[in-house]
Amino acid sequence: MNIDFRRGEWLNRPATSEVSEHNLTITTDQKTDFWRETHYGFTRDTGHFLGIATADEFTATIRIQGEFRSLYDQAGLMVRIDEKRWVKTGVEFTDGQAFLSTVVTDGKSDWSVSQPFKELEDFYIRVTLFNGAMRIQASRDGSFWPLLRLAPFPVANTYQVGPTACTPERSGLVVRFSEFAINPATSKDLHDLT
Repeated sequence: MNIDFRRGEWLNRPATSEVSEHNLTITTDQKTDFWRETHYGFTRDTGHFLGIATADEFTATIRIQGEFRSLYDQAGLMVRIDEKRWVKTGVEFTDGQAFLSTVVTDGKSDWSVSQPFKELEDFYIRVTLFNGAMRIQASRDGSFWPLLRLAPFPVANTYQVGPTACTPERSGLVVRFSEFAINPATSKDLHDLT
């Protein structure tokens, strides 16, 4: 089911955004981020997030477009229960390159990066949550979906799911989101990358 972005509820609404039924454009505010404690010793819950309430057992997909050029520029899809339990996954610029990045947070954050493809100015993220397990995949074309991460994630009655963007080191990143859908959890085998 395609999601009307206008149904979303903002956490840290950016000063500049354009929301329509099928498109969302965010311009990030100064020093925005989501992180909890690990390695850096700080907690930040200031990133931009437009959440749609959904029940357990879903597959969410979104298209992300932007020019990620500065350290920690990031955008993607977030699944959130509360400030201590959430996942953000998408692109993040680090060490001079754009990577596919996932942060899983359950009290404390972890961070993993991968690069199954390098063209990250226009791509898709897909998250499936089923039976306490989260499957995260990315795609360049919406057809072939390499696996980024399989992780446990707490079971809850409802989740907030939707686009997120942050710029911990600056402001002014423009990110465009489209083709946002939330459907029943896919029953495809883990190694079926379609």
